[in-house]
Amino acid sequence: MVHTIAGKHELCLVHTTSATHCNTLQRTATHYNTLQHTATHCNTLQHTATHCNTLQHTATHCNRLQYTATHCNTLHHTATHCNTLQHTTTHCNTLQHTASYCNTLQHTATHCNTLQHTATHCNTLQSSRRQSDKACVNRKSHFCTPIYKSDCSKCTGRSLSRPTHQPIVRDALEFRCT
Repeated sequence: MVHTIAGKHELCLVHTTSATHCNTLQRTATHYNTLQHTATHCNTLQHTATHCNTLQHTATHCNRLQYTATHCNTLHHTATHCNTLQHTTTHCNTLQHTASYCNTLQHTATHCNTLQHTATHCNTLQSSRRQSDKACVNRKSHFCTPIYKSDCSKCTGRSLSRPTHQPIVRDALEFRCT
């Protein structure tokens, strides 16, 4: 086999082409590894982002639940306060009704005492009138010994004129009825 320069050149060219091809393959493999590593990293980041979005959604939901729970607690507190006020109002209304009833009883008792006093006074006057009626000495002569001057008309149906100072029994004064 005879080699020519041209043949050497081809062989050298083939060898050079193979080395270049090998370098290209090596660069492609490195690039592939980089891409694969980047893809893995990208997948990890995508997974992390999805997890983060899930956590963010959960946090938002949790915040809503916490706000709702706080609002619910406020409503519960308000309802309890309202029930207390309602109970107090009912109790106050009962006390007001009782006080009103007590005032009515007190007014009635005062009125009753006034009526009792008036009745006692009336009974005294009535008793005095009976004594006055008994004190008429003689209806025909019109001599009376009334307790009150106006009572003379009870003995005779007439009004009282000037008294005559003629003592009869036990220093009593007689009044002449006209």
